[in-house]
Amino acid sequence: QVQLVESGGGSVQAGGSLRLSCAASGYHYTSYYYMGWFRQVPGKEREGVAGIHIAGSTRYADSVKGRFTISRDNAKNTLYLQMMSLKPEDTAMYYCATGIRPYGSSLDSSAYDYWGQGTQVTVSS
Repeated sequence: QVQLVESGGGSVQAGGSLRLSCAASGYHYTSYYYMGWFRQVPGKEREGVAGIHIAGSTRYADSVKGRFTISRDNAKNTLYLQMMSLKPEDTAMYYCATGIRPYGSSLDSSAYDYWGQGTQVTVSS
């Protein structure tokens, strides 16, 4: 059974940085077609933030380009999201996800099969 556990969220002032981690078990990272980070605020749809394809190509939402970096450590079966120059509008619950099907795009939530429980990120002005 696949299990994803996020960590690294917290509260930070605008301009600060955080690094989120997502530890996976039950399925090796090299077998996932997509791995990604999504975020959601109450009352809004879940938004794709960053995704990485099995071949290594990455994709980012326009709102985070140049500030966020997605990466993975296959040896540790861990996905990361380095977030820099954080803004109050980055405040959300952040979820990691993995997909095993070649479907859609890495920022499309319907392409993903497994989800973590989320970690809260709060950015104050």
